[in-house]
Amino acid sequence: MTTITFYKTDGFYYGFEEKGHTGYGESGDDVLCAALSSMTMFLINAIEVSYAARVDYTIDEKTTDIRVIAKSALPKYESDEKKQYAISGLIQAYFYQLMDMVEDYYEFLDVKTVEREI
Repeated sequence: MTTITFYKTDGFYYGFEEKGHTGYGESGDDVLCAALSSMTMFLINAIEVSYAARVDYTIDEKTTDIRVIAKSALPKYESDEKKQYAISGLIQAYFYQLMDMVEDYYEFLDVKTVEREI
């Protein structure tokens, strides 16, 4: 099972961690894992390129654990409100997309949100 924990503070989504293998298919042929990887990289690229904002991330190739932190989603780190809301909104959209996926893949995905200060 893959557990995805989203980080939120004062109503702003600013990051997440993905841990574990979905177990939906064989390694290298797991379409659910591929979907998660694709959506995660889309999010990272959108923040870095489209919004020209820094996003810190780590990807452990052995465990496939991923950690993504976009401080620019928070007022404390980003003065441009439009950029801040856009980045937080992207992360929130990913959260809702995954919540939709949990309805069909609840045996393979667990998604939650925690309030956490940076």
